[in-house]
Amino acid sequence: MVGIGKPGWARELDTAVRELAGADTVAFGGVGIAGTLLPATEAYQRVEAALAAHPVEARRQVDRLLRRGSPAGKAYAATLLERVDPAAARDAWAALRDEPGGFTTFTGCVMGSATLRAYAADRLAGA
Repeated sequence: MVGIGKPGWARELDTAVRELAGADTVAFGGVGIAGTLLPATEAYQRVEAALAAHPVEARRQVDRLLRRGSPAGKAYAATLLERVDPAAARDAWAALRDEPGGFTTFTGCVMGSATLRAYAADRLAGA
């Protein structure tokens, strides 16, 4: 079985990355009137913490997410890279400008949608 023998933090990182890999929504804070955190947002926060506590393994997982994740998962991965390797993040966003997949976005109570192509272009433009 995958994960047997791994320390708890590594199993938690694996679970968080799997959640992000299948995400269909990008939200970095609470959504809706209640400010509920989506499972993908919680997973993003767990991976972000792992990058600080276990940078080598977490970075390997983020790089894998960038290659194999859903469009939303790839957006989360590139955003995570911004914190630890801005040059790699710029390269990731540049590569993602060619990807057409879409996802739902949330900013507070406001729901929207984006293509990965447009989202990446906005990030590169500093929007």
